[in-house]
Amino acid sequence: MPTSDNSKSLNLKDIKPEETSDNLESEVFQTLIIEDVKYKTRLTKKFLNRKPYEPVDPKKVLAFIPGTIKKIYFKTGKKVKAGEKLVDLEAMKMLNTIFAPANGILAEVYVKEGDLVSKNHLLMVYK
Repeated sequence: MPTSDNSKSLNLKDIKPEETSDNLESEVFQTLIIEDVKYKTRLTKKFLNRKPYEPVDPKKVLAFIPGTIKKIYFKTGKKVKAGEKLVDLEAMKMLNTIFAPANGILAEVYVKEGDLVSKNHLLMVYK
């Protein structure tokens, strides 16, 4: 989509809180300023309470699916090479193996065999 030099992209910095109404849903009205034109809009509670974006930390090993830890192959302080097995995770009667994403030393192991973990649960951390 072509843009002209006069156009302005919308940033969250452009959103300014204005007022809240006393409705049951407590709607929040915001004023957006785009190219010197003011627009009044409503933002939902869900939008206002959203979790902020966090980039993926390559030093953290997370569970990609909820399940049970069946076997842990390394302990804290051990050297790990990329591609080696770290953990066996059983989910829905299937055994899923989590491999080391990079070379390094395990700083901490936060789970033990038999633990139930949820999706995105922190399993291990690299140094």
